[in-house]
Amino acid sequence: MIRMDSVTKRYPDGTVAVDRLSLEIPDRAITVLVGPSGCGKTTTLRMINRMVEPSAGTILLDGEDIQRQPVTTLRRSMGYVIQNAGLFQHRTIVDNIATVPRMLGWGRQRARARAVELMERVGLDAGLAKRYPYQLSGGQQQRVGVARALAADPPVLLMDEPFSAVDPVVRKGLQDELLRLQDELGKTIVFVTHDIDEAVKIGTKVAVLRAGGRLAQFAPPAELLSDPADAFVEDFLGADRGIRRLSLFSSRSLELTTDPVIPLDATAEQIGAPDTPHLLVTDAEGRPLGWSERRELTAGDIRPGRLLPYGRPFVPGTDSLRAALDCAVLSPTGWAVAVDADGRVTGVVSQQAIGAAIRAAHAERRAEAEVEVAP
Repeated sequence: MIRMDSVTKRYPDGTVAVDRLSLEIPDRAITVLVGPSGCGKTTTLRMINRMVEPSAGTILLDGEDIQRQPVTTLRRSMGYVIQNAGLFQHRTIVDNIATVPRMLGWGRQRARARAVELMERVGLDAGLAKRYPYQLSGGQQQRVGVARALAADPPVLLMDEPFSAVDPVVRKGLQDELLRLQDELGKTIVFVTHDIDEAVKIGTKVAVLRAGGRLAQFAPPAELLSDPADAFVEDFLGADRGIRRLSLFSSRSLELTTDPVIPLDATAEQIGAPDTPHLLVTDAEGRPLGWSERRELTAGDIRPGRLLPYGRPFVPGTDSLRAALDCAVLSPTGWAVAVDADGRVTGVVSQQAIGAAIRAAHAERRAEAEVEVAP
């Protein structure tokens, strides 16, 4: 566990970047530091490995004051990942990843074997081992950065906006990969971001900092979104924090129906059977093609090019209620399409049913909270 007691960073010109910050960063969890520009997020992170020395206060690592450890020993015990990966451009990917083990005295063969092992773990093809950073995409470079930070198996991983320089699709993949790795490895991770959606998605606990490096609130994402500490936190979370909160609720409880789902070669009887104004047409393998009004369909002459788009599908249990609601809003019929891992339709669900599931989820959370506070 990392404990910060009244930590302050004051620069010679009088600027206070972090002001009497006290935090208990839990072991084997992801703690996210978030807040507006200039709130001291990165300064706080860098004080943990003494890239920035605190002006006052104490930082303890497993009960030991980090000031009593040699700086090089401390830093080599912590993985560090930054924006744009910070790779050595003159070294191959395998040698980039092997950097810290080599510094710790590992033999070249052992260090490279560890690097290749980690490439697979972070989702990189082993065929990239002998390439150079400029030959990789931004997302691949960030994966190399994560692998390099994990190379010596450090208990602590510091991550300073590591995914902010990549596009949203790659960023989502990197976030998912980080969560998968955390399930496997159980590191103590301190993660800096300016993106509240990212904080809510990956954080076990989230520390919201205000200008001047003062702590505004430190709480699990669900508590942060449901009960902001003050007006500053509420404003920082944004007007759509209710929608963000839905990302914490699973879509597993949604009751799906297959009544409006018909195949491309549907018979007149199949077209006429469902008691719904719109029908979802699927291909021969059960994947969605699009929606259509019943009156527009003719048995034996259903043309995919004339169907209405279905928006995008969601995977029940894997995606959240927020994702399911988004799918329903994107659909011209107001119905969200559920699919399995192979993209085959497992059913559809209406906005009304999703609304009922949201109300039930809120009621369940309230009941859980009442049990927790009961004497």
